[in-house]
Amino acid sequence: MIRKSLTVALAATILFSASALADGTVKIGLNYPKTGPYSVQGLDQWRASELAVEEINSAGGIMGKKVEIVWRDSQSKKDLTTKNVAELIDKEGVKMVFGGSASSVAIAAGKVCQEKGIPFFGTLTYSTATTGKEGRQHTFRECYNAWPGAKVLADYMNKNFAGKKYLYITADYTWGHTTEASFRRFTNTEDTSAHKGMMTPFPGATDNDFKKAVTFAKMVKPDVLVLVLFGKDMELAVRQATSQGLKTQMQIVVPNLTLGMASGGGPKVMEGVVGALPWCWQIPYKYNFAKGKEFVEKFAAKFQRYPSTSGASAYTILHEYKAAVERAGSFDTPAVIQALEGHEYTCLKDKQYWRDFDHQSIQTVYAVRCKSGADVLKDKYKLDYFEIIASMPGDEAFRTRDEWNAVRSKAGKPTQLGK
Repeated sequence: MIRKSLTVALAATILFSASALADGTVKIGLNYPKTGPYSVQGLDQWRASELAVEEINSAGGIMGKKVEIVWRDSQSKKDLTTKNVAELIDKEGVKMVFGGSASSVAIAAGKVCQEKGIPFFGTLTYSTATTGKEGRQHTFRECYNAWPGAKVLADYMNKNFAGKKYLYITADYTWGHTTEASFRRFTNTEDTSAHKGMMTPFPGATDNDFKKAVTFAKMVKPDVLVLVLFGKDMELAVRQATSQGLKTQMQIVVPNLTLGMASGGGPKVMEGVVGALPWCWQIPYKYNFAKGKEFVEKFAAKFQRYPSTSGASAYTILHEYKAAVERAGSFDTPAVIQALEGHEYTCLKDKQYWRDFDHQSIQTVYAVRCKSGADVLKDKYKLDYFEIIASMPGDEAFRTRDEWNAVRSKAGKPTQLGK
């Protein structure tokens, strides 16, 4: 009876999907945080997706099929994401799912997509686990992860803060854990008795949680305060650090930083904070990347602001999916995966490629420092936050095959995603 029910359900999904393709449209699912602590990052994914779909459809769609985005609000919750993604595939008949921002959500989405044979692309998921120990054949990550982010930022920190005392305030979930571990490794601060740490709840942390954590930091008096926090959580913590006078006593570091987080904190609060990211709107202008500049200008004209990292990733994913389907000559998932693996592409920055063994997009990564409040406020949109202070090529920054194999073996996972 169970086998018969599954067969009927699969047949219904295939018929639904075939019907959608037959009527001249192809549905793509976006599972993103419309609400919750990462909603600012979610909004930019939606905005950039809208822009990409307009471009794709005006150019004839994907293999002649107009693209329709069907979305669900993840609220940055794993259980809700599992429900959302199953619904997008089974009821809406989407051919691909993408989105973020919490890594726990991306991992949950990738698991459902693997079970149902649909590609999943992570737009903003920085835990090393997403394409590491939790990597799957149907999961691709367009953004970077905690490992290269920590590596490029640690290169700067080791030159300027070698031998200093660090303190970590970390979100208690997979992204927080792997980001702290990566940054400790590359800054030689793995001794937790010398370089203490404190966890904050996720999701659901309150201003009082961050007040307690920052008060602890004030008592410990580190030279470097590392806020392994994201979205609104980081904004609350950095405001607490500023109000308690910590910014004048120590260097504040946010290992994974975005434009939405910086603008949420505000020009004066974010002044001097350092962090890492895979892309920001200043990069195309600093390095003269034509397609990146075109994207920034189209986005700004449409939304009266600059795009963030998550928006850039969502935009790139949609164009890359279109290109992969057309190279494959089919929406069939195995053919699309084959068309992606090892493929080089250039979109909003310099050359990137989809690594075949883990489906991570290998790319240049950057360390940044937030500009003075006065400089930020001179900008048309008051969003000129970042000064690029370091960069690192992708092949140097990301885990090697041997390092990835070791992680997989330790977790009891195969070292080939298709097995």
